[in-house]
Amino acid sequence: MEDAQVERYARHIVLKEVGGAGQQKLLKSSVLCIGAGGLGSPLIMYLAAAGVGTIGIVDDDAVALSNLQRQVLHRTGDIGLHKTDSARAAVADINPEVVVHVHRTRLDADNAADLIRDYDLVCDGSDNFLTRFALHDACFRARKPLVSAAVLRFDGQLATWRGYEADKPCYRCLYPDIPPEEQTCAQDGVLGAIVGVMGTLQATEAVKELLRLGEGLAGRLLIYDGLAASFRTLKVRPDPECPLCGNGGS
Repeated sequence: MEDAQVERYARHIVLKEVGGAGQQKLLKSSVLCIGAGGLGSPLIMYLAAAGVGTIGIVDDDAVALSNLQRQVLHRTGDIGLHKTDSARAAVADINPEVVVHVHRTRLDADNAADLIRDYDLVCDGSDNFLTRFALHDACFRARKPLVSAAVLRFDGQLATWRGYEADKPCYRCLYPDIPPEEQTCAQDGVLGAIVGVMGTLQATEAVKELLRLGEGLAGRLLIYDGLAASFRTLKVRPDPECPLCGNGGS
């Protein structure tokens, strides 16, 4: 690393669990972020600050005034811009060394495999089940680790999915099919800071996955209750009849 990089990442390098080797690994890593909204904002900012060398951003939306209550990657002057362009500019301000690839599209079952192909890790900050299912299925088949977060009102959930490993569940072990009814932040609301909590936790788990640090969330579901200021963790076990990774998929 150059002297400026050693200074920039000094607080990482002094961590014995990271060190210079770990920081160099981050610099060579690539992460695809689905969504540059509420969850994607803190996620992308902290991945960039951490020195993840390449960040891909998938989003087809433009910045709106109603986004600014929680989507801290964007500013008032960005209203009307494509979120991918606004996000790329914000990353350049945080860490100009980071390479940003923008994918101005909506991920679906047809393009998911192509979008994730060149990345080491995928992070899901999408806002609907259709996208989540398409993304997870593609990551499962490509054997890509997926760190997924979701928020609504005052609550958040976070999990890492590595269902392609023999002893780990996949997303469909928890949700076999797309629910018939879906709640959304647009309809039901969300406290802005809740996405900050979950997005930064998502960034933490992403860095842990890249560096193989500590105990990850594969096989566990982290649930945050903002009103009670409490966290709880549930075990998610592989479902033998899962339609994707179990007998139900054969």
